[in-house]
Amino acid sequence: MNTKKYMKIYSLFLYTSIATELEYKTNVIIDFVTAILSLVGSLFLLTIFFQNTDKIGGWNFEQALVIQGIYTILNGVTNTWFNPNLTEIVKHIREGTLDFVLLKPIDSQFFISLKKLAPSGILEIILGFALLFYCISINKININLWFLFLSFTTLFCSIVILYSLWFLISTTTIWFVKTWNATEVLRSFLYLGRFPLNSFSLSLRIFFSIFIPIAFITTIPSEVFLGLAGLWKILLELVVSGIFFIVSRRFWLFALKYYTSASS
Repeated sequence: MNTKKYMKIYSLFLYTSIATELEYKTNVIIDFVTAILSLVGSLFLLTIFFQNTDKIGGWNFEQALVIQGIYTILNGVTNTWFNPNLTEIVKHIREGTLDFVLLKPIDSQFFISLKKLAPSGILEIILGFALLFYCISINKININLWFLFLSFTTLFCSIVILYSLWFLISTTTIWFVKTWNATEVLRSFLYLGRFPLNSFSLSLRIFFSIFIPIAFITTIPSEVFLGLAGLWKILLELVVSGIFFIVSRRFWLFALKYYTSASS
């Protein structure tokens, strides 16, 4: 793959997306305010859970804030890239415009996954990182290069897993047009990722580790951030994210074999 070519193409995607969003500046401001209020609401809900207890699932309030910070970053990534792009797959297939995507001299998955960008989600990402920096202070975490490397690596793996889940569900649109409900169900499950995995029952912990990998999306990166994760968990996170990405890629190429062109 020509990396320089794709970087140039993505820079054009960024330019057109931001220019489009700035046509309606009031909407951007409203989205920013909504992001702030959403985080405030989430923190308020978290304080309610800890109102009558010091720990939930072995996590105190200060540690649980780390999970909230990582969840906020991932939700911002979802709103910035995944939601604007992957929901368009349904439209492409229903209206037959996927034909034009497949005819372009670039990778179809790259085009569909990154063509659009919603700047409002970037504020959520900034707010999430700001919360994590605050957590470094209150949890007295020692910052060093190894800590930064492991934290960003596991966070990146979480983004890959989250993207792969979204893309897998969106790809099924080639057979089932109405997959939007499935993505909403996924968002509802991921909403639970704001809480420590240990706060759920054993059966739910198994479910959220295997079928809907919330453990790998929020809990393990949070444990790494707090220095609580063993090396085996970090390696498992890397393996799981790689498997999810490869499966989503191969599933997309497999699904394209069953795509019926609008012109055929």
